[in-house]
Amino acid sequence: MSANPRDVPPQESVPLIDASALFGPNCAAREATDAEILAAAGNIGFFSIRGLPASVPIGSAARAELLRIFGLAPQELRKLWRKKFEPRNPNRYRGWFPVQPGHLTSKEGIDMGGDVAYGTALIDASDPLREPTPLPPEATLPGWRTLVARYYLAMDHVCAALMRSIARSLGIKEHYFDSAFHRGLSTLRLLRYPVRSAAELASCQQADLWVSHCGSRHFVVGAAHTG
Repeated sequence: MSANPRDVPPQESVPLIDASALFGPNCAAREATDAEILAAAGNIGFFSIRGLPASVPIGSAARAELLRIFGLAPQELRKLWRKKFEPRNPNRYRGWFPVQPGHLTSKEGIDMGGDVAYGTALIDASDPLREPTPLPPEATLPGWRTLVARYYLAMDHVCAALMRSIARSLGIKEHYFDSAFHRGLSTLRLLRYPVRSAAELASCQQADLWVSHCGSRHFVVGAAHTG
């Protein structure tokens, strides 16, 4: 019997769940993990996981390889910019978004679609979510495209396992969500939050964008995700 998330007291921190049982044969351990995931999803609404299969390319070395794109020259990154930032580019949703001075959320990064792993079969130019993902040439960033594809496929596998866990907890068929996510619209986003200058932070003193946490004062770096 799965735990009812409504019976769990509210949490103030995001739980860390060992998801290794979702990728193994131990059904009893899997049921316990299912219950933890359901409780977290129905309570605070978020959770972090550990215990991923060895095939998932995580860790400092893999992370450093993925983040090499942030070291490209500005003129190379500009070729990947969304149309919003570079009108000459055709991509509206996929691609690079640069730091926007004065914006509450100070970040830059790239949004990539399933075509980076599954190829052109997923591309539909009429749908922004399925438009081709602009990527740096292989010669500009050797080996990067291969690692991105490997990471996307691994995360697809992990997400499928999580959705099957939720399906079991809801008492529906384990593979109920498979078709909705199979080679779907999942976005792989790489992000960087540059350190803000003292002058920029000083200009925000009156903007009510500071919060207190654990006795220290911190600048808010992201807009609320819910209203």
